Amino acid sequence: MKTYMEAILEINPNAKIKITVPQGESETYDKIVWINADEQIDEATLNAKVTEINNRDAHIYPRKEAYPSIQKQLDMQYWDSVNGTTIWADAIAKVKEDNPKSE
Repeated sequence: MKTYMEAILEINPNAKIKITVPQGESETYDKIVWINADEQIDEATLNAKVTEINNRDAHIYPRKEAYPSIQKQLDMQYWDSVNGTTIWADAIAKVKEDNPKSE
């Protein structure tokens, strides 16, 4: 799940802000302190950007969870080179196929 900070930086990479979220609380628009008031992005625009980012990147977390560990991938690559197989490439392709990017 993307945050306001990521959305703000996609809209304005030079924005100067401070977000303080006490432990156990959720990040909300009213917790954003805009250092330069003229850089402030309205809540509706910011929420739309967060939604856009989350939709665009929805495939990332499931892929991270589905990929074999780095150790397993290296082992697959080694044995593929020894045996002339494509086990590693097949495993990665399967993860990508099962968790496609949003269009």
